[in-house]
Amino acid sequence: MQPSVAIVILNFNGKKHLADFLPSVLATHYGNATVYVADNGSTDDSVSFLLANFPQVKLIAGETNLGFAGGYNWALKQIEADYYVLLNSDVQVTESWIDPIIALMDSDATIGACQPKILSHKNPAYFEYAGAAGGWIDALGYPLSRGRIFDVCEKDEGQYDSVSPIFWATGAAMFVRAKVYHELDGFDADFFAHQEEIDLCWRMQLKGYSIMAVPQSVVYHVGAGTLPRGGRKVYLNFRNNLRMLCKNLPLTQLWWKLPIRFLLDAISAWKGLLTGDTAFFTAIFRAHINVVVWLLRGAKGVYGVPGNYLTLQGVYHGSVVWNYFIEQRKKFAEIISQRV
Repeated sequence: MQPSVAIVILNFNGKKHLADFLPSVLATHYGNATVYVADNGSTDDSVSFLLANFPQVKLIAGETNLGFAGGYNWALKQIEADYYVLLNSDVQVTESWIDPIIALMDSDATIGACQPKILSHKNPAYFEYAGAAGGWIDALGYPLSRGRIFDVCEKDEGQYDSVSPIFWATGAAMFVRAKVYHELDGFDADFFAHQEEIDLCWRMQLKGYSIMAVPQSVVYHVGAGTLPRGGRKVYLNFRNNLRMLCKNLPLTQLWWKLPIRFLLDAISAWKGLLTGDTAFFTAIFRAHINVVVWLLRGAKGVYGVPGNYLTLQGVYHGSVVWNYFIEQRKKFAEIISQRV
């Protein structure tokens, strides 16, 4: 019998996306899959729309918006399956997108999470910002992807079509072994949203599990492209990235890498301010204050993880900031060829 798969879509005021993309999910060719929508306290009529138009979808309704991290933690506690697929509501899937990933995961119990190839729904010849062909991380904790470096998304020419170990799998279409998810207590709910999937995959690797990209599975993501340069999204991205380093880096590296990261973030913030982008500056400043206060108060989850994270899969040993902004290397292969 096929392993059981729960496709879980976290929804918050996403009626349009449900109408546009749920049909493709329901057309999935996999015999033992169940589709769930976990509503994260929506204030629109997406719940009534779902009940009226997609009665075959299992609904889990919540009363409050717990964010991506808290919302999935709450929902997955109520769902039993061998594998979870955490799927954004703005993703169009292909008919056989599940089979190659589940076949791989079922053949190797040490695989904790996987992702498909993520292409742009708007420009299908190009990779999409959120994960592309698999997530990596550099020596200072900056995320990058096979096919996407900062704001530059490459054209998909088959250059990343090999099944490959990666550092993190995108939360836009994340396949997770249910047992491992619960073993690690899921996402860090304090993150609310942004980079919680990187933190979870990092913790999986520290426990001996691997993360894989399986490009034979393809989905198309609408996404937001680059994030707005100010406000809550920027704040959460900078805050959560620094918190993630504090949680997962060994103290032998954290003591000198964290000040460098604060400095690089500050340079970025001041550059924004000097060009008139006060919202961007303020968001980074608030993120730094939050992390400092969090550390001073005891920083829940910071244990000084032993070992050298540079030995994990999907870690680039150089600085993607230097490669991208100083050396003007804009493609993943150009950067990784320098030093791994």
